[in-house]
Amino acid sequence: MATSVQASFSEKGVFLSLSETEREEEFMTKLMYLWFAVKTVFCTCQPDHKENGFQKVRSQYKITKIGKLPTVADESSGLARKSGSNTFWTHNDSGGKAELYELNGDGELVSIRPVTNATNIDWEDLADDEQGNIYIGDFGNNNNNRKNLLIYKLSQQGGEMSKISFKYTSQTQFPPPAGQWIYDSEAFFHDGQNLYLFSKNQHSAHKTLLYKIPDQPGDYTISPIDSIQITSPVTSADISPDGQTFALLTYGKVLLFAIENGQINFTKPIGCFRTVKKQAEAILFINNTDMILTNEQEQLYRITRR
Repeated sequence: MATSVQASFSEKGVFLSLSETEREEEFMTKLMYLWFAVKTVFCTCQPDHKENGFQKVRSQYKITKIGKLPTVADESSGLARKSGSNTFWTHNDSGGKAELYELNGDGELVSIRPVTNATNIDWEDLADDEQGNIYIGDFGNNNNNRKNLLIYKLSQQGGEMSKISFKYTSQTQFPPPAGQWIYDSEAFFHDGQNLYLFSKNQHSAHKTLLYKIPDQPGDYTISPIDSIQITSPVTSADISPDGQTFALLTYGKVLLFAIENGQINFTKPIGCFRTVKKQAEAILFINNTDMILTNEQEQLYRITRR
């Protein structure tokens, strides 16, 4: 057992007392995010063009800053449509309140929805379905040591919340040995009767894994159904309303894939383009071609197909 070390400091006005192990994990997480920031600065689509056949499509898109998020959503990490409205939901990253924030197209706060009987361990992305349900991905796992990965399923009209819990088939150690830290996802979307999860790809192997989970409450064990070499960590994903395209957001670029015959996989890469050099964490299609994205610097952008 690690020796308890009292490390007293203030973070956002809260007094914390961390064990030596927790301090080491926090240091490694901050070091990792610093590394991601450096990688973002030098991010390029060139490897994706060469290795996976993505087309150069940056000239086809206009990226515009359209708003600033409210301070209550200062670490926006997921986006989802609000059914029957032109507003959208977001939430904060790990350790934030168990709340959803409704925002308008300018990023202004419309309402706050508490998520009862839930804890924001590491909320990383949002998804929505045609019935108006919202899915909250509490599956962030930077340290690859969680045994409580789950997805909250909420009705937009209220009512009971249900849980979809899961584990990775091949993970037997928490955390696994160095070099095998592949059990972290921060991106997903809903299609049909399933949720599709994408691994973050923080390991040096640069391989993003795709998983499929039923959208019904239960306890599942999942294995990859596809994989692709991508040089940037995947932080969010979404599918277009017509179900013909899906997008992966990384630190520094967006990757687009075509969907044929309703099959979600990596076989049809169609485009890659660079975005803002910030810690982008959430992306959402607002129609079949245009998207919005947010980052942890409280900025809201619109990506418009020319």
